[in-house]
Amino acid sequence: MPLFMIEREFVEDVDLTSDDIRLIDEINAGEDVHWVFSFLSADRRHTYCLYEAPSADAIRVAARRSNLPADAIVEVGAASAELAPRLREWAGASASP
Repeated sequence: MPLFMIEREFVEDVDLTSDDIRLIDEINAGEDVHWVFSFLSADRRHTYCLYEAPSADAIRVAARRSNLPADAIVEVGAASAELAPRLREWAGASASP
């Protein structure tokens, strides 16, 4: 599945609850959009998110349904059979305290 980098600009600091994240994950799954990894800018107003998705349009639909900005969406390539699971595993390990 293709990989996309999404840039999001927020007017205020990004502060999502676990319920917010769960809802976003459900909406994404409904559009076959799968989060891989995110970076947060030092000012907490920009995120750069890597997603697997069938198309940029699927990401736009999921973002609209989640009331999230998607200021720029760039296809960065296809995930290899090895890369995507390893990125998810690394992201999960990085999120642990």
